[in-house]
Amino acid sequence: MTVHPVVVQRAVADAHRREWATVLAATVRVAGDLDLAEECVQDAYVSALNAWTSGGIPANPGAWLVTTARHNALDALRRAQVFRTKMPLLAEDDVDEVSFTGGSVVRDDTLRLVFMCCHPALSTDARIALTLRLVCGVATPDIARAFLVPEATMAARITRAKKKIVAASISFRVPEANELPDRLDAVLTVIHLLFTTGHTAPSGDTLTRGDLAERAVDLGRMLHGLMPGEREVRGLLALLLLNHARRATRTDGEGRLLLLEDQDRSKWDRAAIAEGHRLVVAALRGGSPGRFSLQAAIAAVHATAPSYDGTDWTEILVLYDELLNVWPSPVVALNRTVAVAMVHGPGAALREVEKLERDKMLTGYRYTAAIKADFLRRLGRLDEAAAAYRHAMELADNEAERAFLAMRIKESAAG
Repeated sequence: MTVHPVVVQRAVADAHRREWATVLAATVRVAGDLDLAEECVQDAYVSALNAWTSGGIPANPGAWLVTTARHNALDALRRAQVFRTKMPLLAEDDVDEVSFTGGSVVRDDTLRLVFMCCHPALSTDARIALTLRLVCGVATPDIARAFLVPEATMAARITRAKKKIVAASISFRVPEANELPDRLDAVLTVIHLLFTTGHTAPSGDTLTRGDLAERAVDLGRMLHGLMPGEREVRGLLALLLLNHARRATRTDGEGRLLLLEDQDRSKWDRAAIAEGHRLVVAALRGGSPGRFSLQAAIAAVHATAPSYDGTDWTEILVLYDELLNVWPSPVVALNRTVAVAMVHGPGAALREVEKLERDKMLTGYRYTAAIKADFLRRLGRLDEAAAAYRHAMELADNEAERAFLAMRIKESAAG
């Protein structure tokens, strides 16, 4: 049975998007070494191009890739004659007994890999970057954009983190209960950044990457199952569910970006919104809420509002003020200006943005220019708005966003 190479290439690309994390996690269990596991997984994907062309695409591509990558790892360890020295790092005594069925074993492996990458021996930025790269398969340039740093800086950071894992003999396992708090914030941040990368892809032809967003929600549910009593875990899962509930309405039938004010709220996932709202209420009980719970509360106000104009923008502004106290991030301050514009007008919001432009962290951040352009447009300063939209377009790599900005430039030029 021969399959056309183009069909196989698409199947391999789809398997890379959907299965990378689970295949790598299962391979790390055997290899006990991140670099070796990555190499073996990459070789498995290359092998799939030939094997699937001649023998057909398997019914379960993930199972095929796990089996091939694990065999690659075992062969490499035997060739290097270090199999016995690596065995203590394995999570199972007999790796051949670990099956890939899409069930609990694979899900647990993925969460183990997240916790391994988020070890406190690594810096916070290194933990997050490494997990996004290895567990989530996010490309290094996209991670660099998320951190607002050059690609070379991020590549070096990821390399150093891998070396640190080897030097510190960090094991592939879910930590004991007393170890979890030291890693929790980094794990929460990783899952949130993964969702953000899927919710609005930093680059590519489409606005979203549904596979990454779904993976983040799945990880959030796993973490909530592991730590159901943690308020910030509830907050994170609520945040993901409330935002993901809008996924069907964020673009039109031709893939064009739709702003929140233009989305059809009747098509939002009401079950996800209800679940997210229950989690928000639970997360806000008993003490001062954390940054994920507050972001979830903001998302809940949006999700439960009858319309864009009917949104309680004053409440959202209060929540943003509290979020800034808990998490003084310039990106949060920038997002807050949208609420400022709705409560106090675009002029007041524009003054806030102009102050934030001085922050080095926002230099090169495409949304700074885009938000400024919107306020200028609403103030009738169309020439300045067009210039700001052009600057935002220069910084954007996502084609759906670029198309939206191009439309705004045309509208501003037309007056």
